[in-house]
Amino acid sequence: MKPIKFKEQNCTYAENQPEYLPLPAFKSLESDGQVISCWSLSFTERIRILFTGKLWVSLMAFHKPLTPSFFTTKKSDVLT
Repeated sequence: MKPIKFKEQNCTYAENQPEYLPLPAFKSLESDGQVISCWSLSFTERIRILFTGKLWVSLMAFHKPLTPSFFTTKKSDVLT
């Protein structure tokens, strides 16, 4: 799975941080500060999800409170 560029993106996180993958994202200027990214799955990952119905997620919180997260397969759920 890898983050990919998309039409609405307006920033890239970790662009010059070799320890992380660059993360193309849309950063909202609204009060909620929402950040949206798009990920592409390999053929094997798509088959695995098809058969297991599971997606494992690891979020780095750096010992701070975890921020709310939302995952979807529909762009319209996050961008209008």
